[in-house]
Amino acid sequence: MLPKITTNISVWPEQALGNPLRLYLDSLGRFRPIPAETLVLPSHGLPFRGLHERLDQLRVHHDARLAEAVDALVEPRTAAEVVPALFRRDLDLIQLNFALGETLAHLNYLEADGRAVRLVGEDGVHRFLKA
Repeated sequence: MLPKITTNISVWPEQALGNPLRLYLDSLGRFRPIPAETLVLPSHGLPFRGLHERLDQLRVHHDARLAEAVDALVEPRTAAEVVPALFRRDLDLIQLNFALGETLAHLNYLEADGRAVRLVGEDGVHRFLKA
């Protein structure tokens, strides 16, 4: 639980078809029984209070990112082609690697949720299209 930035939730090569975003979002619910005024000691940033508000912010953030990803799928697109729709700034090579992993996490989530379909071309490239 980070106070200002979101945790990197990425698909990695060893689990290319995984759904880490679903696992992450489901895990947020486990924090709800903790009192909202509890002091949170994050791994990055300063301690903070307001756990439930932060949980709500994270859910809204990912819902918006999922909607942006769906909107980008008006034609079959690779994850690399969707990255600019989710990350509207210049990225260095390391940031691009994380952005690609996060984009894949959102696309895999959308596929599992039935909002996108995965198309594997004759070239073996995976593309996603709005369902």
